[in-house]
Amino acid sequence: MHRLARALVSHPTPRADMKIAVTGSIATDHLMHFPGRFADQLIADQLHKVSLSFLVDDLVVRRGGIAANIAFGMAQLGLHPVLLGAVGADFADYRSWLERHGVDCESVYISEVAHTARFVCTTDVDMCQIASFYAGAMSEARNIELSPVAARTGGLDLVLISANDPDAMIRHSEECRIRGYAFAADPSQQLARMDGGDVEKLINGAEYLLTNEYEKSLLESKSGLTEAQVLDRVKVRITTLGKDGVEIVGNGLDRIHVPVARDVDAVDPTGVGDGFRSGFFAALAWGLSLERAAQVGSLLAALVLETVGTQEYLVQRDVFLARLADSYGDEAAKEVAPHLG
Repeated sequence: MHRLARALVSHPTPRADMKIAVTGSIATDHLMHFPGRFADQLIADQLHKVSLSFLVDDLVVRRGGIAANIAFGMAQLGLHPVLLGAVGADFADYRSWLERHGVDCESVYISEVAHTARFVCTTDVDMCQIASFYAGAMSEARNIELSPVAARTGGLDLVLISANDPDAMIRHSEECRIRGYAFAADPSQQLARMDGGDVEKLINGAEYLLTNEYEKSLLESKSGLTEAQVLDRVKVRITTLGKDGVEIVGNGLDRIHVPVARDVDAVDPTGVGDGFRSGFFAALAWGLSLERAAQVGSLLAALVLETVGTQEYLVQRDVFLARLADSYGDEAAKEVAPHLG
């Protein structure tokens, strides 16, 4: 049994005492709709001097950011995760929302000069998008030290390093190795900004490495490492495969494949991967197996997929257990039931 699960199984109250720090981006999404087609407004021989203004007919502001989404999902399952990221003074309302839903925000870093990261996106009737991402305070996440967080919370059992300022991600992984904190490396879209050396610095010694199928190939290409060499550097590798489910491999582990949950009514894919991570690590915190953790993660991902917005879903105990049994069997629901409030 892997170390994290082994430690939790021996603990009488794993959910209450498990200390998980979730590092990564915290942002707000400003989503607008243009009731026309961008293509009709673009002139091929004038693209070098585009100057356009689109009158939109809808604006929705949603809470987002990978770390915040993951922490919210864990809290939905009864954990009390510690959120770590950098935000601006405009974080007050968002902070209140997260704390009300069970997320520990005491260690969130507040920038004195920058706003919270912001994603601004306009979508037309063809589902084409024009978007901008303002990193803002996120670039100051490299100033965050893990040791004071561990001292405040009584130790850290796991640090999840998700997409963030790349320098912050590398600093967190280095500190985890130095201080002996178990960590999960989840580079996500920041792989595009990392060179091979940075990738190795991030993943070396990780308990878990999480990517999707494309990111798996990109990571190996950038680092120059084979699949076997990656597994020599991490203990467990989790690869999400979209509609084909998730694969888990590791040295000394039999390959695990978990299909997606059944009868999912897809609405919005934004944040689905974050939902999987929430459920996966929550189930490990309960002391469940890797396969069971992937099943819980897959069902939570389905809830996100069925909802517009990354933090607008609700875990209802009886409904969740019924859907878990339908997708993965009665034994799965029986093992998860004692851990859902």
